[in-house]
Amino acid sequence: MFRLVASVFMGWSLGSNATANAFGTAVFSKTIRYRTAIILAAVFIILGAFLEGREGMETLSGLVRQTRDSAFIASLASALTVFLMTVLRIPVPGPQAAVGAILGIGLVIGRVDLPDLTKIVACWITTPILAMITSAVLYPLLAKGIDRLGLNIFTRDYTMKIGLLVAGSYAAYALGANNVANVTGVFINTGQLTVLQGALLGGASIALGSLTYSKNVMKTVGRNLVKLDPYSALVSVLSMALVAHFYAKLGVPVSTSQGIIGSVLGIGLVKGIQTINPKTLFSILMGWLGTPLVALVLSFALFRLFF
Repeated sequence: MFRLVASVFMGWSLGSNATANAFGTAVFSKTIRYRTAIILAAVFIILGAFLEGREGMETLSGLVRQTRDSAFIASLASALTVFLMTVLRIPVPGPQAAVGAILGIGLVIGRVDLPDLTKIVACWITTPILAMITSAVLYPLLAKGIDRLGLNIFTRDYTMKIGLLVAGSYAAYALGANNVANVTGVFINTGQLTVLQGALLGGASIALGSLTYSKNVMKTVGRNLVKLDPYSALVSVLSMALVAHFYAKLGVPVSTSQGIIGSVLGIGLVKGIQTINPKTLFSILMGWLGTPLVALVLSFALFRLFF
């Protein structure tokens, strides 16, 4: 059972990194308190993992036939990769770290499920595109609905705060449902965890990371990457959550960091303004490209070294 420590480490690293995509903008626009955000995130991450995490875990568990030792190495390599990016304050695509590490094992043993891999990569490519389209459509539609309510400035501000709480909680739910597979998926087909146990352990581990070490990456997303008004933040988080939840239903873990950036770009297209800090975006893109490669090399090297 000691091998499951790597799974907890991966969940903690993922939670400390990915929670920023749900609440980063709201917290650093001072619409929502940080403590409130991380408590809501923890609760809804566990709910999402428990209620809708099964499909993604089954997808990742079948990508490469794992042994107990290889599952441990894959989980450890992906966790180390996500932790490194978190220390660097870069929002990281957790699924790319998990899949990169699994592929590293696959290269050693010479077995990879190519149809599942193709499906996963296709969903990665379409995630920011779909999020961008979703936010571009939602932005004017929701604005019209709110305008028709005829709210005064104080009621409008309160409505935005409640909306951000709801959208952030939904995003945390989608994060748990979509990304718990990255934490415990490799342990399912080894018999070390059942799907239910994997959902609970993975969800709790991600929630722990949210509660203890999420503030730095949240600052990158909420202050350095984007500067959005509360309404734009609401639309971007809601769009990202809808896309992440959609892919959770398909059983494909995707990146919420890619989703949130696609959402913000969609708002920029509608408003005709630059919404993302180019320097910060560049560092994040390098993290996206480097994440699967680093995880692959780590898992390949560790497995060859110790087994």
